[in-house]
Amino acid sequence: MSALADDLDLALELAALADEVTLPRYRAADLAVSTKPDLTPVTEADTAAERAIRERLGSARPDDGVLGEEFGDDAGRGGGRRWIVDPIDGTKNYVRGIPVWATLIALQDGDELTVGVVSAPALGRRWWAARGLGGFVSDAITGESRQLRVSAVNALADAQVSLAGLDGWLGNGRREALIALVRATWRSRGFGDFWAHMLVAEGAVDVAVDAPGVSLWDVAAPLVIVEEAGGRFSDLTGQRTATGGEALASNGLLHDAALAIVGRH
Repeated sequence: MSALADDLDLALELAALADEVTLPRYRAADLAVSTKPDLTPVTEADTAAERAIRERLGSARPDDGVLGEEFGDDAGRGGGRRWIVDPIDGTKNYVRGIPVWATLIALQDGDELTVGVVSAPALGRRWWAARGLGGFVSDAITGESRQLRVSAVNALADAQVSLAGLDGWLGNGRREALIALVRATWRSRGFGDFWAHMLVAEGAVDVAVDAPGVSLWDVAAPLVIVEEAGGRFSDLTGQRTATGGEALASNGLLHDAALAIVGRH
């Protein structure tokens, strides 16, 4: 087994470990919820899942760094590798009983994101990818796994676009650009969070625009998965990055056309 495949196996193990923490507490009547300084919610499941992941990484990859949404950045022993963890992406959904939430795990080796796993146990789905090994999705209902492939739609007029909510756009003076993108496409839906990017990777959605303000842990894993499915992932300037505070995922064929409307120039 290659080192990269071994890293992917570990990431999948970490996702399963997180699922064991998060799923039993989903919709629990006694779920403890608090508010972070940025006024976003955090639950006991967020913190417990990240602790479990960090503990396993501490034994399996003691030299690697860890960046997590809840407990910050641990540089490790300076080996140039860092695991990026969002224990629950979609905490507001989790708190309200909406099943669209997931654990996101990525591995950064130097400047490159090499592994991505997104596990959404309440949806019964898990997506994963590693550089050069392709991207895949499993369905707990059917028990089947398949390789991911983006769509072949090559005109915005035929495209389905996903928007991650209007809040981040109403306050930045770019509402009209978002409306123009919607009008240029066949159909729009607000899937949001990780799910929109995974639907791009599956070929069900052609373009997904994330709200301004996303963090590295929100999009690191989706970037790897979308790219390994044959798509393209960038910020709204067109730069291939997960650190831009915003994200546009597409099947690649429509990326430049979408950026021409909604991008920052």
